[in-house]
Amino acid sequence: MAQVTRIPLAEQAADLLLERIRAGEWALGSKLPGENALGPQLGVGRSTVREAIRRLAGQGVLATRQGAGVFVAALDVVEDWSTALRKADINSVIEARIAIEVEAAALAAERRSPAELRTISHAAARRDAQRTDIETHVDADITFHRSIVAAAHNPILIDLFDTFTPRSRQAMIDLLSLRGEFGSDIDQHAHARILDAIAGRDAQAAAALAREHLLTLKMK
Repeated sequence: MAQVTRIPLAEQAADLLLERIRAGEWALGSKLPGENALGPQLGVGRSTVREAIRRLAGQGVLATRQGAGVFVAALDVVEDWSTALRKADINSVIEARIAIEVEAAALAAERRSPAELRTISHAAARRDAQRTDIETHVDADITFHRSIVAAAHNPILIDLFDTFTPRSRQAMIDLLSLRGEFGSDIDQHAHARILDAIAGRDAQAAAALAREHLLTLKMK
C-alpha cells in the first residue's frame, strides 16, 4: 500500500536555495548570506540551513570555504551526483581495461592457436546473439574479451582480467543502463573487426581496434 511521505525540511530548503541561484539572485562565485539571514528567508532554523547547504555542496552547486563562508560554485545541478560518481567509476574501469586488453589483443594476434581463434569466434557469435538483456549481454561480452586475453598466453594478464571482472561487470551494466541502449550493429561490428585482426595475425591493428572500441565507451 502506498504511503504519504513528507519531504524533509532540509531538502525543501535546498530546493528553494537552488531556485534562487537559478534565478540569478547570487552570481557565480558570490557569497551567500549567513545562516542567521538565510534561516528566516527560508522559514527554517540554522541547523536546517546547514543541512541544505551540505546537500547543495554535495551536488557541486555551493562550496564552503573555512573561515570565509559559503560561495556559489555552479548555477545549477548539472546531473544527479550519484550518476556523476558512477560515470567516474565507469571511466576508471575502462582505463584499466585499456591497460589490460589492448596489449592482450596484440599478443593474441601473435600467439593465438587455431583452437583459440575458434573459441574467440564462437564467443563473438554468442555475444551477437545476446542483445535483449543487459546482464546477459555483458556476460557474453566478458566471455569474448576473456577469450582474447587467454589467447595472449600471459598468465599475469589473465589473472588481472579475472580479478578485475566483478568490478568491470558492474561498471559495464551501469554504463549500458545509463546509455539506455546496447548491442547495436555498430558495436558488434567493432568486435568483429578485432576478431578479424587477430585472425589475420595483425597485432598492430588488433591493439588499435581494441583501444578505439574501449575509448568509445568512456562517459562524458
